[in-house]
Amino acid sequence: MNKFLKANLPLFLQICRFGLVGLTAAAIHFSMVVLLVQTFSLPPLIANIGGFMVAFNCSYWGHRLWTFQDTLSMHSVALPKLLIVQLVNFAANESLFFIFLWWNLPYTIALLLVLMVLPIFTFIASKWWVFRIA
Repeated sequence: MNKFLKANLPLFLQICRFGLVGLTAAAIHFSMVVLLVQTFSLPPLIANIGGFMVAFNCSYWGHRLWTFQDTLSMHSVALPKLLIVQLVNFAANESLFFIFLWWNLPYTIALLLVLMVLPIFTFIASKWWVFRIA
């Protein structure tokens, strides 16, 4: 294995774990929104709040226990930090969702687009602030 690959393999694997946790959280978020809209006739923007709250738990614990498993951050420090990151992320998410719905996109398409936009911000903030190693 060349030197560059060997040096960057841990970061690559961490990004893969981040992606899997993120995809799982996004699938949960999406499923909850569809469930709340279809079953309880909630407006999509309101259902999005419920989807976020459920998916946040998956995101936090998945990243805490797997993506950033070597973190030294205490749970009492990391949880509020990730909540801040995710609330900023959610504000952007809800704003984009509103815009896409205003453009008359079907809510499922609008939500899929929104859920694909912000993962890079979340990874960078999580790696270097929320779950910082030292």
